[in-house]
Parts: sequence; structure tokens; C-alpha cells
Amino acid sequence: MSAMLQRARPHLGTLVEMRVEAPDEACARAAIETAFVEVAAVHARMSFHTADSDLSRLHAAHVGTQVEVDARTLDVLRCALDLAARSRGCFDPTMAGRLVARGFLPPPRSPFVPDARASWRDVELRDGGVRLRRPLWLDLGGIAKGYAVDRAIGVLLANGATQALVNAGGDLRVAGPREEIVHLRGAGDAGIAGALALRDAALASSGGAATRRYRDGRWTGVHLDARDGSHVGLFSSASVTAPSCMIADALTKVVFAAPFALARGVLAGYGAQAATHATRRGWRVQGRAA
Repeated sequence: MSAMLQRARPHLGTLVEMRVEAPDEACARAAIETAFVEVAAVHARMSFHTADSDLSRLHAAHVGTQVEVDARTLDVLRCALDLAARSRGCFDPTMAGRLVARGFLPPPRSPFVPDARASWRDVELRDGGVRLRRPLWLDLGGIAKGYAVDRAIGVLLANGATQALVNAGGDLRVAGPREEIVHLRGAGDAGIAGALALRDAALASSGGAATRRYRDGRWTGVHLDARDGSHVGLFSSASVTAPSCMIADALTKVVFAAPFALARGVLAGYGAQAATHATRRGWRVQGRAA
């Protein structure tokens, strides 16, 4: 008879929850402990705030200097740049300078001011390292959180879990033969507006209403269309299902920013599907799961 164990700890700026089924309790406990170690490692390497993270060392390096980074950081940056290219720049991991200027992120420890012309095209990945072509600040918060969920699932399965669920503040992935029922929340006061059966897949949900601010006579938020810096998703929510949580999280930003036809194509390219909800329009489904 299998054992089920559930644990939650603060990581990645949120509460990370893990639920595991394994052959016995000792196996389940060991799997969860090892998975939390992996989540903490991802956070340490890709934190925007921690002084010795890979991002902080990049922000402190002179333009053109190659900075050696963890292989996991390269994985996330590779995915982020691929998504930026596919979305034609709607998604861009170099938007941290604008978020700092608008008060959504604290200034990093960097002697350089980001170049207003800098974009994802100025991030060059090399063997084991990263080189910046212009001064810029990288923020991998959401996509790194999704990656940490993916890594945790991999660790849980490698350590004997037969069914696993990891949830990090709306970034969720399920692994195993059994479906998990996940409830979707709409924008604003819509509350729980539907349910989804998830099996061996990931779901990421994001909404602008929870983080938006009213300042100088207008609403602002953390989700930006990187092409012009405009705020998007202020009155809507997006839930994306995809094969990995890293992809699902990043695609919520694309769904907010990209024109419908472009978003549909990007979703299809990743085998993903999105359900968006706006306070005035209601629900709309984009893409088709692979």
C-alpha cells in the first residue's frame, strides 16, 4: 500500500506545496526533502535580489564580459530567448529596468543603468556563460518559478514518487497516472469559474487585478508588452496548460500582450492551450493542447 505525504515551505517569493504518493512514507519524505533542496537551488541562482545570484553577477559585469552561470540558469535563459523570438518580442526577460522604474521591483546591486534600447537580442548565451551586449537587468521571476516546479517534479519521480503535484503560487504541475482537478479563477470578482482535469501536464495562472496599482490617474501593473512597455492584463486573467510549467508560466505573459493570431500560433508551437477571462468579455479559449 502506498503512502501519501504533503508539505509546504516558503520559496520563490511564494508558498511551494508538494504532494507525493510513494511506495512508503520514508520514500515519500526523502523525495520531498530532495525536491525542496532543488527548488532552493533554483531560487538561489536566479534571484533578482540575492547578491551572489547569477543574475546579480550579470548585472554587475561590464558589457561584453562573459559571466559563468549555473547550467540551470542557462536552461531558463535559453527558453526565455526562444519565447521572445517566437512572440516577436511580446515576451522579453530584460524588462526589469522598466519594472524598477515603475516601483514593482527594487533596484538591483548594479553600477550600471539599463540602456533604454536593450532587449532580449542583447543577451548572448555562450558555452557555460552569458554575455550582455548592452547594460540591462534581467528578471526571470515567473519563468524561473515554473522551471523550479518542473525540476521538483523531476526530482520527486527520480526518488520513487508514483504520483506527484507541485504548486508554487499558481504555477502547478501534475505527474502520474491519475488526474488532478484544478479550479480556474476568473478576473476581478469572478471567483472560481471552472474546473480542469490535469494529468501529466502543467498549468500556470496569472492575473493583473491582484497586482495592479492606481497611480497618477491610471492603472499600472507588472505585466508589460515588451515591444512598447505598455501595461497589459490589468483587467484579465490567463490560465495556460502546457507540457512544462516553465513554458506555461511564460505563455501567460504572451497571451496578455500578443495579438490573438500571434498568441494562437505561439501556443500551438509549444503544444499549449490558454483560457483567458476579462471582466467585460468573459472567457475565451486559445490554442489547442498537443
